[in-house]
Amino acid sequence: MWNDILALLKQELIVTFIILILLTIKVGATEWKTDNILKLANLLLLINFMAGFVMNSEGTLFNDMFHTDRLITLEKNMLSLATLIISLQSYDWLKTHKHILEFYVLMLSTLLGMFFMISSGNLLIFYLGLELSTIPLAAIANFDLGKRQSSEAAFKLIISSAFSSGLLLFGISLVYGTTGSLSFEIIRQQLDGSSLQLYAFILLLSGFAFKISVVPFHLWTADVYEGAPVAVTSYLSVVSKGAIFFVFVPVLYTVFKSLAAHWYLMLFLLSILTMLIGNLFAIRQNNLKRLLAFSSISQVGFILVGISGSSTAGSASVIYFILIYIFSNLGAFGVVSLISALTGKETIEDYKGLYSTNPLLSWVLTISLFSLAGIPPTAGFFGKFFLLMAGAGHGNYELVIIAALNMVIALYYYLRVVKAIFMDSNEHPIEKLKISILPKLAMLACAGAIIITGFAGWIYDHISSLSTGF
Repeated sequence: MWNDILALLKQELIVTFIILILLTIKVGATEWKTDNILKLANLLLLINFMAGFVMNSEGTLFNDMFHTDRLITLEKNMLSLATLIISLQSYDWLKTHKHILEFYVLMLSTLLGMFFMISSGNLLIFYLGLELSTIPLAAIANFDLGKRQSSEAAFKLIISSAFSSGLLLFGISLVYGTTGSLSFEIIRQQLDGSSLQLYAFILLLSGFAFKISVVPFHLWTADVYEGAPVAVTSYLSVVSKGAIFFVFVPVLYTVFKSLAAHWYLMLFLLSILTMLIGNLFAIRQNNLKRLLAFSSISQVGFILVGISGSSTAGSASVIYFILIYIFSNLGAFGVVSLISALTGKETIEDYKGLYSTNPLLSWVLTISLFSLAGIPPTAGFFGKFFLLMAGAGHGNYELVIIAALNMVIALYYYLRVVKAIFMDSNEHPIEKLKISILPKLAMLACAGAIIITGFAGWIYDHISSLSTGF
């Protein structure tokens, strides 16, 4: 029994062990140098990522409350990779803080909660994982203690999370009342499509929609992204949303499969609203963090198009797109994070003439924005192509056409930033920045992965082969 627990909980136990190491250092008698702490933390995160590829097992624990398989392991590895990249990119920002250990403990606590959430086979474990991933995230959103905006961001995040959690709990209570169980498998068998069960599903869908910033549940997103430190914003936009989608898709495709006719219509409407409003509001933004916030909202709309396909292709396209989204969004946020940490500048006007002084940062940001826009030959083009193909597989060609038109709208605000970097003149451009080796490696890795992932067709084929259960 203990061998099974150690094998199936391997990734969760590794993260827990890393947290204990960092806590031990924190309460130790000797003070560690900042550089040494950062190097150790990044080394531990690298070990955590690499360990996800060896000695993996499949099975269930605790009366099917916890389960893992090859696809779930892959999803956890993607989140571990994103966390490592964010840590590397935040090196210059973190070395100016005295609460580095607290930052990593809180961030890894959220990652641990996401791991449990992804492996949940029961609504109780899912909710506990969700709360474990949310509460520490609100704490690190307030990590810039001297800035009022950071405190406001944390307050808005915790209030929005509390409201969405209330909706989820109400929905969970109704599901339990109508099915007599919290187990995903038993719920699937007991669903009969009654009005009360449909109402419970709407509450659950609303709770999920808050977490992934689906319109009209998106109002917290831009303010929190702008006020939180850029590293936390990166984590929110990539790791947090990715984890929710990794749970959302199997819950829809398996647990609530009998209600597919109902949730398809809901996703149809929500995806259109999310793409359109996300793009229209992004056009108006001048602050890059807010622009990327509304950009991430519009990207969620595209993911919903793929989910609406309700097929193996839909699941595979979502996971593949999130992998590409990790590299694209972290590439963009990595540049914004570095410039913000070293200069405090975050507006599009500040980036005018950036290429004349910082060509490397300019190219990394440009490649990332091209990928987010879906411009070939970047990986973002292939990611959106597979999402649209999955949506078209359901026969919803109107939704695919609307999504394609929204890709055209998105070109405006992405190219607006590129124009400022390469074409607009600036008498006082951002000075040439001295970039530490770790952030530079992280940004180059993102830019390289954006190009390589799109042409490595075996990646999508591998994900598709793991998604055959849907």
